[in-house]
Amino acid sequence: MHSFTNCLMHCVWSTKEREPWLTPHLRERLWPYLGGIAKQNQMKPLAIGGASDYLHVLLSLPSTLSIAKWLGETFPKMHSFAWQEGYGAFSVGISSVDATVAYIRNQAEHHRTRSFRHEYAAMLKKHGFVFEESMLA
Repeated sequence: MHSFTNCLMHCVWSTKEREPWLTPHLRERLWPYLGGIAKQNQMKPLAIGGASDYLHVLLSLPSTLSIAKWLGETFPKMHSFAWQEGYGAFSVGISSVDATVAYIRNQAEHHRTRSFRHEYAAMLKKHGFVFEESMLA
């Protein structure tokens, strides 16, 4: 018997208290690093992007791996860096992959007109999550 899976996950993380830690210089090193972590864990990174205070990752997960939060201490100068307490993970249908990849790659332009907080709340509502606004702080 063979197993065939197509589990696409759109994950979203924000820096703690929305601090703008993720500078362009850091992002050009962090995105490939996250891609490497994904590959080491048998995941396929389809898109990684974001801005100074958040990131999006679209992953193809193998059937043998559960979703987990990760990020090692790679940048010594950022000893006080932290992600927010929680994170979002949203399944993506195969027909939405191209649109999701384009959305993730266009974060800088996209968020000139819509805040991360507003968009994240919309994503949670779209996926049926009940939450308090204070959870997004």
